[in-house]
Amino acid sequence: MRGVVPSAGGQDGQKYAFFTDRPNVSHKKVIFADMELNVIQVREVTGPLLDAFARLMPQLAPQLAAPSAARLREIVASPGTALFAAEGGGRIWGLLTLVWYDVASGRKAWIEDVVVDAEARGTGAGRALVAAALEHAGAIGAGKVLLTSNPAREAARALYRKMGFEEAATTVFAIKTDAK
Repeated sequence: MRGVVPSAGGQDGQKYAFFTDRPNVSHKKVIFADMELNVIQVREVTGPLLDAFARLMPQLAPQLAAPSAARLREIVASPGTALFAAEGGGRIWGLLTLVWYDVASGRKAWIEDVVVDAEARGTGAGRALVAAALEHAGAIGAGKVLLTSNPAREAARALYRKMGFEEAATTVFAIKTDAK
């Protein structure tokens, strides 16, 4: 590996490191149990990535289907989106999407679609994914990172709090459009 740059770690006290041993790919590494976990920013859509989405999206919400290869290519190519994957032992264990936009009050970022395989929960995969997203958000100048989390997802909400997120004194409103 080359270009190892240790970071100061998150508010959770965990140490992370960025690596650049693949061209145009930055990622974080966390050691857990007997496996090394690397969090990479996805730059291309591959068969294993498509397989991971097919396996993980229903774990996020049973009604969710995996996006098509074409849709994932659009996401990966979007200038306002970074897709992160936690991989280890030849498998993708988790996914996270970071999106950002500019408004009059500054650049904001949202963490979306965080999912870690049920077999890997509690291993540090989610923590590593969120840490990578926060690091990226800082690097692109986002002044605030937001996310939503279902109250039933107690472990995820505890993780977000440990990593420094606080519940905002606001309400998120949503409405469905005719767009698919």
